[in-house]
Amino acid sequence: RVTTTTGRVLHSAGAYDWLAWLLLGGRERAFRQRVLELGHVTTRDAVLDVGCGTGTLAILAKERVGPSGAAHGIDASPEMIAKARRKAKRAGLEVSFEQAVVEAMPFPAQRFDAVLSTLMLHHLPRPVREQCAREMRRVARPGGRVVVVDFGARTGAGSILERFHRHGRIEPAEIQRVLTDAGLRVEQSGAMGLHDLQFVVARVP
Repeated sequence: RVTTTTGRVLHSAGAYDWLAWLLLGGRERAFRQRVLELGHVTTRDAVLDVGCGTGTLAILAKERVGPSGAAHGIDASPEMIAKARRKAKRAGLEVSFEQAVVEAMPFPAQRFDAVLSTLMLHHLPRPVREQCAREMRRVARPGGRVVVVDFGARTGAGSILERFHRHGRIEPAEIQRVLTDAGLRVEQSGAMGLHDLQFVVARVP
């Protein structure tokens, strides 16, 4: 089993939620709910959050899918996974969080109805990005949805947002290419309405 990645791994779990709040202008819950809407996540779905950070999106997904659904999150950082597990426990929700890399996701094929990735793909070198897309395609069921949200065009130089994602950005056209090459069918793309965040929605044929 692959346990290391060549992508950039964020370990500052303590600062992660504060940075997310700052980036999203205090509208993190609304942003995460929008991601779930883009993925058409509903009751009884099985959902995977790839690069889950401290688990906020996966926890909200579990609230939405209910007891008959399932929510999972993976992240390469053990610090992020530890905090995500604590947050799920405090929320009284059963969410499975596991330390894992995007190049080799620890799930069988066709496991999930929706696979989500937010603010993560730009951290990956192109070969890893492409392998991640193939893995997302592999673990999604036929007809399943894949949603990617990431930084698009450059923000103003020197801004807090620019420093936050100084390690890279990825244009929607590149996200679409990666997903299409992985065998997914792109159905929708556009702006999230927050800063330079862009989304792409694809489906398994």
